[in-house]
Amino acid sequence: MSRAAELAAVLEETVSLAIVCHDNPDPDCLASALALAEIASAHGVEDVVIVYGGEISHQQNRAFVNLLEIDVEAFEDVDVAGYEASAFVDHSRYGANTVSDAVDPTIVVDHHPGDPLGAPFVDVRVEYGATATIFVEYLLKLDVAITERLASALLFALHRERLDYIREPTAREYEAALAVYPEADLEVLDQLYGSAFSPATIDAIGRAITSRERRGSSLVANVGITPETDALPQAADYLLNLEGVDTVLVFGLVSDSIRISGRSIDPRVHIGETLEGAFGGLGATGGHHDMAGGQIDLGLFGDEADDDDALLSFVSRRISRRFFEALNLDGDGEV
Repeated sequence: MSRAAELAAVLEETVSLAIVCHDNPDPDCLASALALAEIASAHGVEDVVIVYGGEISHQQNRAFVNLLEIDVEAFEDVDVAGYEASAFVDHSRYGANTVSDAVDPTIVVDHHPGDPLGAPFVDVRVEYGATATIFVEYLLKLDVAITERLASALLFALHRERLDYIREPTAREYEAALAVYPEADLEVLDQLYGSAFSPATIDAIGRAITSRERRGSSLVANVGITPETDALPQAADYLLNLEGVDTVLVFGLVSDSIRISGRSIDPRVHIGETLEGAFGGLGATGGHHDMAGGQIDLGLFGDEADDDDALLSFVSRRISRRFFEALNLDGDGEV
């Protein structure tokens, strides 16, 4: 029996399903959730809800939800435990979402490395470039109709997750994109790529540019205190364009935690392992060879300063030191 058929068998025994996105979901997570909702409905699941924690703050992600009319509910507005079954998509562990560990997932589908939770159905493929790719395969094998909306969501997710196919896509991403392309609304995708930056995102990227510290071909920058979680990966992507730079870490203070986002195009650097080595004991971190991220509780950091500027300075020194030490880089920095 194929993995798609196994998933269908689980769904056919299910009456209600809560599809749980990771916190601050991106298009890969949202499109995968939408695909699972379509598959579930096609196999008789009567009540399906998509829930998320955190915020949908990236300007493209907000436009993605609005233009494609994806019905998502904030976690606090849904009793996930009241659903017969739950599914974790684009993540496979507690901590990446707001759900209590009292909720045992029935379905787990992901492409990120790590130790996935046990569940009746687990499909984690770290050799794939996107979770959306897995769901395209499910849709095709199960002969579930791929609507214009779903095709548009999946195509945009595939493109965004692999950053225009520059960063280590696999042949499967090309095949998945080719499969959904004929049904996608290209005008909607064009609108998504033209989504405007929010002022807070521009401010955060500006702070990252001016705060950057460089050692060799590696760079650390901070976005300061911001409500825009998605400004961090956008700043990291932008700074990776700096001449001579191949590895970037951007961090910032978001609510009561330190958020970090890393990027690397150096084949010798596995940025996921680098962040795990530098900050793994302080919070939830990890990711791929080329991109990674994490969240660190402020904890004692918050007791070390009397105001925001002092706190940011204190955090900056320690984040930079840990990151450069993980890369075995010493010496004075440069801007």
